[in-house]
Amino acid sequence: MIETLLIKLLLAGLVFFGVLNLAGLHTWVERKQSALIQDRIGANRAAIFGWRLLGIFHLLADGLKMFTKEDFRPAGADKYLHTLAPFISLFFALAAFATVPFGDELFLAGRAINLQVVNLNAGLLYVFAMLSMGVYGVILAGYASRNNYAILGGLRAAAQMLSYEIALGISILGVLMVFQTVDLQMLVRSQGRALAGWIPFWGIVAQPVSFLIFLTAALAETKRVPFDLPEGESEIIGYFIEYSGMKFGMFFLTDFIETIMVACLAVTLFFGGWQVPYLQTDGFHFPWGGFYGVSNLTYALLGIASFAAKVISFCWLFMTIRWTLPRFRYDQLMRLGWRYLFPLSIVNILVTGLMLI
Repeated sequence: MIETLLIKLLLAGLVFFGVLNLAGLHTWVERKQSALIQDRIGANRAAIFGWRLLGIFHLLADGLKMFTKEDFRPAGADKYLHTLAPFISLFFALAAFATVPFGDELFLAGRAINLQVVNLNAGLLYVFAMLSMGVYGVILAGYASRNNYAILGGLRAAAQMLSYEIALGISILGVLMVFQTVDLQMLVRSQGRALAGWIPFWGIVAQPVSFLIFLTAALAETKRVPFDLPEGESEIIGYFIEYSGMKFGMFFLTDFIETIMVACLAVTLFFGGWQVPYLQTDGFHFPWGGFYGVSNLTYALLGIASFAAKVISFCWLFMTIRWTLPRFRYDQLMRLGWRYLFPLSIVNILVTGLMLI
């Protein structure tokens, strides 16, 4: 019992350490990738002992600034809720990673270790439950600030997140109908077979329309450009206008963590998760009949590397979209969710059902 608990704590530490560091790295990637797209240098002033390393030390500078900046709270604001709101957003964004599998079973000292913090038979439902709870942090941030503009920003954000959660949830039903499980680990293992011996039967192959709906709705759920209506700094007052210091930093970090979560879900549902094409537990089984055996440790490490590479690729794609497309108007945002994505997701379920029958 104690050994199992220690293993789970170690897995949780590895997952959250990786997620938080990748989220911090996102702040640097956002600056440098936007600089490359806009043909400029980007952030490069922060240095340690004269070393700049392409501006990577701006991560430390941002952290120091946010931890040392004055924690301002407006007069009349609700002290308890104003402090609680950023913690709610960050906590539930991190908690959602508990059921995401980042590898298959690893055998060490005669013990099978499932590379997943918590193995739930309803893991996908848990992820969506955690992500939906983040709405409370957003709406409480606007309400507790006692600022009319912040309240409007919170309402705007809550309406957007709730609207796109519907299309997001319905879009994955087609995947669940094909693979017949809401257990994320089992769903990834179900994508291990190949069509005609050559094409990996990943979710993108089974449900391409569902993937496009999911990707669009998930981007809107993370409140990133072109769906950043809740926090558009240039012309719209956001829900965290009355936050400063590390409380603002927590909201800022939550957006990046949610982006990573969306990338993990896209990989898990539609791109085989930790699956490597033609790799099974005993080694590579190639379509032309070739075989190359690998140890269990190599098999597990290849799965982890595959999952990490796919997630980073999606993060890069999201960042490219973020610096390529302009922001929607709010009426366009709602029209896209309710008049296009929602009906299309319903049609996709009906077509999937007919094909399965």
